[in-house]
Amino acid sequence: MRIYAHLSWTTFARASLIDEPIAAFLCRFLIEEATRHGARAIEIGVVRDHVHMLMELPAVYDVPRMVQGLKGASARLANRDGHAGHHPLRWESGYDLRSVGVSQLRQVAEYVRNQEARHGGPRPSGRV
Repeated sequence: MRIYAHLSWTTFARASLIDEPIAAFLCRFLIEEATRHGARAIEIGVVRDHVHMLMELPAVYDVPRMVQGLKGASARLANRDGHAGHHPLRWESGYDLRSVGVSQLRQVAEYVRNQEARHGGPRPSGRV
């Protein structure tokens, strides 16, 4: 059984905290962290004030635990390892997780992939 979901979250106060080095770090980290939770990142869209992920989730998963890993650990490591520079990366509390049907995958993947065109912002975004 395959379960697909569109996950998104914002920076604290929707501040423009994500620049190109942080975006590159996030793309690498989020793929690894999703895999660690048994999920697969299909698409990632990163812009200056929010992140979108299209994911394939395992049949049994713990959403709060996975999102805590994606958000909490990414900010902690970005700040600790110097990816964030002078402006610490902070996430707003909460997230949006929506199920995606197989027939919607292509449309949602395109939506996530085109975040930079829609909002402007740092690279990289796109197919994982």
